[in-house]
Amino acid sequence: MPRNRPIALLSLGHACVDVYQGAVAALVPFFVSERAYSYAAASGVVLAASLLSSVVQPLFGVLTDRWPMPWLLPVSALTGGAGVALCGVGDSYALTLAAVAVSGVGVAAYHPEAARAARAAAGGSNTAMGWFSLGGNLGFAAAPLLVAAVVATSGLSASPLLVVPAVVGAALCAAAVRSSGNGGAVARATGSTGSDDWASFLRLSGAIVCRSIVFVGLSAFVSLYVRQRAGGGEAAGTVALFVLYGGGALGTVAGGRLADRFGRVAVVRRSYALTVLAVAGVILVPGPAVYLFVALTSAGLYVPFALHITLGQDFLPRRPGTASGVTLGLTVSVGGLAAPVLGALADVSSLRAALVPLIVLPALGRLLLCGLREPAAAVESAAGRRPPRGRFRETSA
Repeated sequence: MPRNRPIALLSLGHACVDVYQGAVAALVPFFVSERAYSYAAASGVVLAASLLSSVVQPLFGVLTDRWPMPWLLPVSALTGGAGVALCGVGDSYALTLAAVAVSGVGVAAYHPEAARAARAAAGGSNTAMGWFSLGGNLGFAAAPLLVAAVVATSGLSASPLLVVPAVVGAALCAAAVRSSGNGGAVARATGSTGSDDWASFLRLSGAIVCRSIVFVGLSAFVSLYVRQRAGGGEAAGTVALFVLYGGGALGTVAGGRLADRFGRVAVVRRSYALTVLAVAGVILVPGPAVYLFVALTSAGLYVPFALHITLGQDFLPRRPGTASGVTLGLTVSVGGLAAPVLGALADVSSLRAALVPLIVLPALGRLLLCGLREPAAAVESAAGRRPPRGRFRETSA
């Protein structure tokens, strides 16, 4: 963990909160097996967790740009956990959708304020922001293992036990606020100067949408798909989902270090290019090799994750909360809107056919990044530092 205490606490709290983003996808196979949901119905659960979040998270970003809300961190952690804890109680599909929607709102409320606080505590370091994002990725990675430990042994009715990480996360978030001087780090995250570059921000957001659809689509269905391709039952699917999430832990920290050395935009571009080849391998290469391509896909998706946040904030220096709400919220949650489409396509054809379009999306994201340059504010602040070196050096292509 980093020596910066607020970053360490925020990273651990982020892990506890993002368990609930990963938990929804991890619950899908159990909804299919225990409640006999179709692919479309199961993906509707993923949509419910994403839909309100996609609308609400930018709203929270706008609000936190005007009024710092450090108290929102522990409250949103508890809300996110409560929704997932209740989703396995009772057999009503409508109540299940409502419960995961509540969880989505809690997760949405958390991220803009947390990202802004982390950026202030990081002091401009991409590596420190990588540690913050790492926490979220570890939460994702832990979700399938936690869900399997609770639900696979006791059924969906044991889902209330899944509230435990939320309680721990709320305590960590409260400690982070106290260690920052009663929310001082959060408040200092505002007040940046410079002009907003909306054109570059929208292009970056479009690329993140492409990344989001790939990530959410694989999160929802890679477990079921690997069971079909590699055999091994539920264990094989859980391992594949763990690799998809767990590989992101290494990828996120590596992304921060690579960006400090070679530049953010250059690293993001090459990550999208890697993702095209890796997703093609997941879908088209048979047998156990699928796990290798899942790991490569994880790296391609996660290396740019923290860089998306800081680039968005630097493209909109006057609206860091709004930028965080969009890059962490709206664009990421939009992927959930595509999940029912993939599920419906799988119901009428095959799961493999439904996943094939995911190969094209990172290529489209890479095209949107063409010509994108480092934000002017970041270039000015780095004027006294050594420029990026090596083959990853920034170009306009």
